[in-house]
Amino acid sequence: MIDVSITLSPVFDSHGKMTAISFISRDITERKRVEEKLRESEEKYRNIVDTANEGILITTENENIITYVNKKLADMLRYTPEEIIGRPIWGFISEEYKPIVKKNLENRRQGISESYELELIRKDNSPLWTLLNAKPIFDNDDKYMGAMSMLTDLTKRKEAEEALANIEIARKKEIHHRIKNNLQVVSSLLDLQAEMFRDRGCVEDSEVLKAFRESQDRVMSIALIHEELHEGKGNDALNFSLYLKRLAKNLFQTYRLGNADTRLNIDLEEDIFFDMDIAVPLGIIINELVSNSLKYAFPGREKGLIQIKLCREESGERTNNGPGNNKENYKGTNFILSVSDNGAGISESFNLENSNTLGIQLVEILIDQLDGELELKRDAGTEFVIRFAVQKQ
Repeated sequence: MIDVSITLSPVFDSHGKMTAISFISRDITERKRVEEKLRESEEKYRNIVDTANEGILITTENENIITYVNKKLADMLRYTPEEIIGRPIWGFISEEYKPIVKKNLENRRQGISESYELELIRKDNSPLWTLLNAKPIFDNDDKYMGAMSMLTDLTKRKEAEEALANIEIARKKEIHHRIKNNLQVVSSLLDLQAEMFRDRGCVEDSEVLKAFRESQDRVMSIALIHEELHEGKGNDALNFSLYLKRLAKNLFQTYRLGNADTRLNIDLEEDIFFDMDIAVPLGIIINELVSNSLKYAFPGREKGLIQIKLCREESGERTNNGPGNNKENYKGTNFILSVSDNGAGISESFNLENSNTLGIQLVEILIDQLDGELELKRDAGTEFVIRFAVQKQ
């Protein structure tokens, strides 16, 4: 079968009288075949786009007006295609991601294709998380005409990730809660053990009872860390500023007898966060130094002052190449911890490096663990200054 195109045209003589009809026939079989193939191809690709599992979007070059959206994306956004086409894209993008999209649209103009996560807003104002794959569109003269984007729905995956994160937070909080309870049991056992000696007059004020109490303080300083972590947001970072205030308050309650007029001054930067590797040794160090001041700094005095300061140094970077340090040339935040009192002071004969007291030995061991430095000042009372760095994560 042949397809033809017929053209009829009148033929006129010199007097303007029609004398005949011109009949022209052209074979258009090949053109018809091409047109049919093109129509079939367009229909096939339209069906692919309309039935795709990903949302598809085409926008203009200047105002970023939506010129095409497939049914899948319209369903994802809970609109009809007619409600979307003709509108700018900005009405469908969350406020947080608008600056990111504006920056990435400039990349389209430069001919750059890219993929990134994007939060859209549905018709009911609920979030729609997507993975967007965007590609620029150019005409035959390489003029930028707009962009075509394919969007995959990630909302269920995001919800699952959030649920898993909440489970992990609850799990960590439960672990910290159990550790805290176990440490409190240990403290109670030490207290019960000490009861065996309290009724014996010869050991009422002996080193035995002091040792039990000091051990209890050390255990409780660690238990407080786990209590703070349990009450926090479930991550492994401790708000050390809040913890330090609770620790000092507990110590003052323990040693209140004989220190009724001793005051505590705490000068801390707000919201300093440390992980367990920093918080535990630092908490024990402060426990030792503050309890040491409460026990020995004010003999025969009615009033006293203990000060704790914790702050960042102005220089935010530190290179620590001290002996035995395995963290060479690392960059971190530098901190200074100061624990001081205006008490009787420490004897000039006292030597930090050759101290025979368990508390000071423990402090030195823990400062080494922090790769820190310890300085003792005796100007007005006693001041321990500890410098340490927290490595950037």
